[in-house]
Amino acid sequence: MKTHEYQAHIAWTGNRGTGTSAYKAYDRTWNLQSPGKPVLACSNDPNLGGDKAKYNPEDLLIAALSSCHMLWYLHLCAVGGVTVTAYEDAPTGRLNMDRDGSGQFESVTLQPKVTVTAESDANKARALHGEIHKYCFIARSVNFPVRIEPEIVAEG
Repeated sequence: MKTHEYQAHIAWTGNRGTGTSAYKAYDRTWNLQSPGKPVLACSNDPNLGGDKAKYNPEDLLIAALSSCHMLWYLHLCAVGGVTVTAYEDAPTGRLNMDRDGSGQFESVTLQPKVTVTAESDANKARALHGEIHKYCFIARSVNFPVRIEPEIVAEG
């Protein structure tokens, strides 16, 4: 087995001057950076006091699932003889919150819209979506279902 390691640096940016002296005394903002990559300004979910203009952990989780699915899908299409010319997704996540503020994702649904060449097998293009969970590192690591509702469009 080969091992890969990933690094990130998280730095809280929400100190308004008095730190966490009170619940409403600080912002739920931070910067995310990985070596050699630009800084990404993040915040908590707006429903929990965060900045709606910034990415939150929930956004990043569904984006990671969608991106991993897409990259494996494109790989399987390339080696499987299906030519993809466009790909977009609108993933959604369902999170259940408990009264004490804890919570967990119930599910994530990926809705990839894939355009393939007229010569490509649309049925194979659809079927390859079912193969992704064998490979996608992120989907294999979460403890909730990741559903896929693909739309395949043939050019022309």
